[in-house]
Amino acid sequence: MKFGKIAVAASQGAILAHALKTRGLNLKKGELIGLSQVNAMLAAGIDEIIAARLEQGDIEENEAARRLAEGLRGENLRIDHAFTGRCNLFAETDGLFLAAVDMIDRVNALDEAVTVATLPPMRRVSAGEMVATVKIIPFAVPAVTLARSLEAARAAPLRIAPFLPLQVGVVSTLLPGLKPATVTKTLRVLDERLAIAGAKIGQEMQVPHEAEPLAQALRMLEPSSDLLIVFGASAITDRRDIIPAAIAMAGGRIEHFGMPVDPGNLLLVGALPSAACTKPVIGAPGCARSPKENGFDFILQRFLAGVPVKTEDIRRMGAGGLLAEIVERPHPRESSDA
Repeated sequence: MKFGKIAVAASQGAILAHALKTRGLNLKKGELIGLSQVNAMLAAGIDEIIAARLEQGDIEENEAARRLAEGLRGENLRIDHAFTGRCNLFAETDGLFLAAVDMIDRVNALDEAVTVATLPPMRRVSAGEMVATVKIIPFAVPAVTLARSLEAARAAPLRIAPFLPLQVGVVSTLLPGLKPATVTKTLRVLDERLAIAGAKIGQEMQVPHEAEPLAQALRMLEPSSDLLIVFGASAITDRRDIIPAAIAMAGGRIEHFGMPVDPGNLLLVGALPSAACTKPVIGAPGCARSPKENGFDFILQRFLAGVPVKTEDIRRMGAGGLLAEIVERPHPRESSDA
């Protein structure tokens, strides 16, 4: 692409680089210059402009943006029409936005002329929400540049994992110091979290904070539940504590304990055997009783969207894992006299 000052008399077929508003003249940036525009500029006394002229092998900005957006578009995404070198992608359903960071980095590293910006990966989104935008910086890019960008994009397209209407089994363990109102509030807060995804509490049980009755409750709820959540009267402090011991006693296994997200450090992920497949179990941290965002939301939303939760996924949550303090926590990060 050629770019620079050219004589207006020779500008037909070029692209105007900057808007012109003078003496009744109103031409937009990026406007393709035709004979009428040439005559209008000359009549206004303009002899020279800054413009771009495409060369053989160049792809015009809107076409390039549209093609790259199509290359990035995966499941449950739609693209809007391209304008001024930009093409946006929108969610077609409620769910989790899935994006490979390394793919986005590769596309953006290929050439400064091509940029892609997205929402953070694993962000909960609603249908109609914009999740990504492609912007071509100059008025055109070489076809070879676009081809390289498309190759990188198609290796890991963006997509939305839709929320699933899961039936969630809940067990609350009890100790003498735990108020019934606390359990009631916890269930209400969980119900609100699930409603966003179209899921709901199927069955709920309350048992003493002991391994054997908790194991029995998990076995009873497993057949009718897609996901099981345990709210302990006391926080999990070790893999051999009451809640993980109960999961093992019920025939399950511990997948991961602890996470680099605060509030939410003391979260546990386990699994119970099932006739068809294993059923995930979340040992909720104490902060999950609060409606404020915490590490529990990160894990719960993945399960609600059918996204596997692996140890390596949890361990990558540290960057951005320091969340706002929850006032109700029994042990805040900072002491009152700090």
